[in-house]
Amino acid sequence: MTTNWISKSMDSPVAEPFLEVPDLKEEKLWTTFINGSVRLRIHSSCPQTPVTVHEMFLDSVNKYGSLNALSSKRDGQWEHITFKEYYQLCRQAAKAFLKLGLKKFYSVGILGFNSPEWFISAVGTVFAGGITTGIYATNSPEACHYVANDCKANIIVVENHKQLEKILQIWEKLPHLKAVVQYKGNLQVKHSDLYTWKEFMELANDISDELLDDVIQSQKPNQCCVLIYTSGTTGNPKGVMLSHDNITWTAANASRAGDMQPAEIQQERIVSYLPLSHIAAQIYDLWTGIKWGEHVHFANPDALKGTLVDTLKEAQPTSHMGVPRVWEKIMEQIKAASAQSGIVRRKMLSWAMSLTLERNKNSSRNGELKPFLPAVADFLVLSKIRKMLGFSHCQKHFSGAAPISAETLEFYLGLNITIYEGYGMSETSGPHVMSSSYNHRFQCCGKLVPGCQMKFVNKDSDGNGEICFWGRTVFMGYLNMEDKTGEVFDEDGWLHSGDIGKIDSEGFLQVTGRIKELIITAGGENIPPILIEDAVKRHLPIVSNAVLIGDRRKFLSMLLTLKSTVDLDTLEPLDNLTTEAIQFCQEVGSKATRVSEIVGQKDKAVYSAIQEGIDKVNNEAVSNAQRIQKWTILPKDFSIVGGEMGPTMKIKRHAILDKYAKDIEAFY
Repeated sequence: MTTNWISKSMDSPVAEPFLEVPDLKEEKLWTTFINGSVRLRIHSSCPQTPVTVHEMFLDSVNKYGSLNALSSKRDGQWEHITFKEYYQLCRQAAKAFLKLGLKKFYSVGILGFNSPEWFISAVGTVFAGGITTGIYATNSPEACHYVANDCKANIIVVENHKQLEKILQIWEKLPHLKAVVQYKGNLQVKHSDLYTWKEFMELANDISDELLDDVIQSQKPNQCCVLIYTSGTTGNPKGVMLSHDNITWTAANASRAGDMQPAEIQQERIVSYLPLSHIAAQIYDLWTGIKWGEHVHFANPDALKGTLVDTLKEAQPTSHMGVPRVWEKIMEQIKAASAQSGIVRRKMLSWAMSLTLERNKNSSRNGELKPFLPAVADFLVLSKIRKMLGFSHCQKHFSGAAPISAETLEFYLGLNITIYEGYGMSETSGPHVMSSSYNHRFQCCGKLVPGCQMKFVNKDSDGNGEICFWGRTVFMGYLNMEDKTGEVFDEDGWLHSGDIGKIDSEGFLQVTGRIKELIITAGGENIPPILIEDAVKRHLPIVSNAVLIGDRRKFLSMLLTLKSTVDLDTLEPLDNLTTEAIQFCQEVGSKATRVSEIVGQKDKAVYSAIQEGIDKVNNEAVSNAQRIQKWTILPKDFSIVGGEMGPTMKIKRHAILDKYAKDIEAFY
């Protein structure tokens, strides 16, 4: 059996056609049973010997044992844990889990913000033969119940009393739950099976090292060790089963494709703050950190409320990852600070950024620009901005989990910061495609991680087709969901992503849309919304979010939200416009400073300016069917608390369509 595989690597940009697909009759490539095993996708392009999480960690301890692994603040002071101490704490946690009755292939749910205890619980669970299952800290009690019940959680580790209260509400409805551990703060309630972190770790004294070693030795690379739950935007969340090999192979190879360095060459410093229940943060922060001896600094729980920059300044990361909305928020803060500074500083920043952007976007013909001026601009202006952000030593800046706009990428290029995109999904253990300093193209996701494969099906005339995956990153299957698992794998074992994309002659991938989000008009034209939405935001800097409407409709319409400030405690959007939005209003002749002033009074100047921006987008449209005919401004920006965004601040289109159905119907 043969098929066309696109197999590209950093050293070999040309496709290798007609690679043999392994004989699938030997063993199934997927399973839906938590105690099942799968045939690993090993062939000549990814021949690395499969290892378990414990084997990976033990190898790192032997190499990096004396180096600091985890750092967190307690009472204003940094506390450090070396790799040797980290490993021993994970063993201690594993023995404590066994003492509490953790059964093999049953889960430990972890509910809380990033911390050493989160990491130790996750690794300790795997050592003890359990399944690490992150639960989003923003989940409601009902959402916590769904995950904890579905994964048969024997133990749940919570951060504090606030998270504990959620579990107390559902404890009686969790038949497999044996104990709960709270790792921060004092216990405010009494329960026979509720433990502080100190009490929990002391339970390890009753379990021998020999018993734990027997459990560890019984583990195999093709067995499940991690569950990642999808966002559940179109139904109940699905439990994505990842094997030891998924975790260890991806941590080793995807990270190197992104130019992350082993500690013997340079110990990478990173800041952990994105939700660890999401695969991107878990692979980047936790598992890759173990593999290459990274020094992980933990941000404060209020990182996304404004304190992240403080941690970055102290940690001085060499590598940093953010989801697009995080990069956008930092961009908005810089613009706001610039707008409030003196005219000389504003002009200096504008000069430096425009000069640097031009140079970076035309790097292939640098000879046409005098290198002296960009260097001066960087030294006098831009280096100070990067220092203010905590990026003075940062060599790699990554974005993932959602598409990032051209406007955001260009802004950072102007600061001499190149953002490297990655592409993958929970079902590919995170990144299947990566960018790096030697593997980058503007608004592309990079190239395939060496050893991974990709193909495109149902391609159109422009080469856009559904992206399909093959490789050691590909997951085991959805927990107890045979139908759903069967839907994403074809008969040859390829994983169908549901995303649409194309690849150029040099192997760079561009993701252009998602099949489920693809708009098919009443006239039958297929329209990927992301490109049009990005164009609107590019032409209208007052717009925070743009959602294109028009599936099975006679014409396209759009929902818009405006850039507004947020409540730092709840992250709920407020009525006040951001500095950048106010500046836009002033430039078009409006005195508005609030969203309600614009929407409630239908501010003529702002509405006219937005229509002008829409007209510019329409003039760029490839056909009349791709022109926006109607639009409206919503009274409030999208948010996690509003239900329009998921935990990684990626918009939930189906939720938006439901919530604003009346506004949409008014268009038609």
